[in-house]
Amino acid sequence: MGGMIEVRLFMFLSDLCRERKWPTPLMLPLDRPVTGIELLGELAVPVERVEVLLVNGKSFWPTDAVIKPGDRVALLPPGTPGPYRVMLGFKKMG
Repeated sequence: MGGMIEVRLFMFLSDLCRERKWPTPLMLPLDRPVTGIELLGELAVPVERVEVLLVNGKSFWPTDAVIKPGDRVALLPPGTPGPYRVMLGFKKMG
């Protein structure tokens, strides 16, 4: 059974939203679970431009993320400042 996912792009990635005239948040239909890599492919966002995906507030590398209908997803680029890395939980992921 499908549903929608909510996607937000932060920092330098938010430029893509403006360039592509995407609303914020971007609501996408999803009829099955997808990996972070699949989602980036669907959005045509190069993998190297995304360091971490937050799925429902939890940090994942794009290769480890699984997104299901109803999830909230945030894309964060490399270069996110140190304090945010700690607050968002991906400083300790390495």
